[in-house]
Amino acid sequence: MAATLWVAANCWVGLTAGETLPFDWPARTQRSTVEHLLEVNLALLQVLLLMGVVHVITRRRTLPDIAARAPDRALALRETLLLLGYGVLALGGGFLLATSSGWHPFGLHLAGTIYGTHAQLEPAEVLTWAGYNLVVFAVLPLIFFGRRYSARALGLRSTDRKNDLLVIVVVLALEATFQIVAVQPEIFTLPAGQLLLGAAVTFALYLAGAVLPAMVFIYAILVPRYLTLTGSATTTVLLGGLTYTGLHAWDAWAVFTSPHGAALSVIFLFFTYLGPGMIKTFLTLRTGNAWVHVWAYHAFAPHTLLDTPHIVDVLRIR
Repeated sequence: MAATLWVAANCWVGLTAGETLPFDWPARTQRSTVEHLLEVNLALLQVLLLMGVVHVITRRRTLPDIAARAPDRALALRETLLLLGYGVLALGGGFLLATSSGWHPFGLHLAGTIYGTHAQLEPAEVLTWAGYNLVVFAVLPLIFFGRRYSARALGLRSTDRKNDLLVIVVVLALEATFQIVAVQPEIFTLPAGQLLLGAAVTFALYLAGAVLPAMVFIYAILVPRYLTLTGSATTTVLLGGLTYTGLHAWDAWAVFTSPHGAALSVIFLFFTYLGPGMIKTFLTLRTGNAWVHVWAYHAFAPHTLLDTPHIVDVLRIR
């Protein structure tokens, strides 16, 4: 079903979008609609290949019983619905807080992340975004569930540090290489001083505003419950991807001023985030360690690699 919908979305975009897409994507301005479709499909293929690599790397380890870390089905269902409902309210709160201050709505990504933006952000917006997401999506859920479940049950402790480290090193190397070759990030054009300070600040801000919120909300808490409720690793991987996509609903580039623009926006939200959400879920299922995806496929690549120039510009780092 997922594959069919993915193909149908590609066909719809190809037939209705025209030569260019209506999004504020400064980092992709020279690309046609066909080139964008080629890019997102290659990115999905890369995710599937990475899953294969991770499967090979972890094939000889004793795989953790992730479903056993969740409570019984009835309680797991209540907790899942509770957390998803809380997530919707948190996104609504981020929308109201940001727009009332004249900023872009707060989702899991800061305005300008990955694709860039022509809008001028204020340092206060960046810091408030990071603080809001850290508290609402990471700290509060962790306090609530941490009182009821152990660190092992939440996937916050490794069961095989050596294999976890191997997975992190291999996936990070492959993902960073892909980003450098395919995206050609501008980070390497920065002077040494800007690069070092900018990369450190970017790492810290995105760790607080995007990486830890996703890690706690989805991969530490929801993934074991998804597996318990569905009994299917494949369905769990897809649900992890869908949830990760949903937390980016307020991406600043999305256009919701017309039905056609809204449809394109929803499709490209899925094109952009479904694959990354899936590989993060797969890494969690194979290792039982919610931290693995943080270092292998989130904090360094893509965010520090792609978004350092954006943060350098916003915070005027010299």
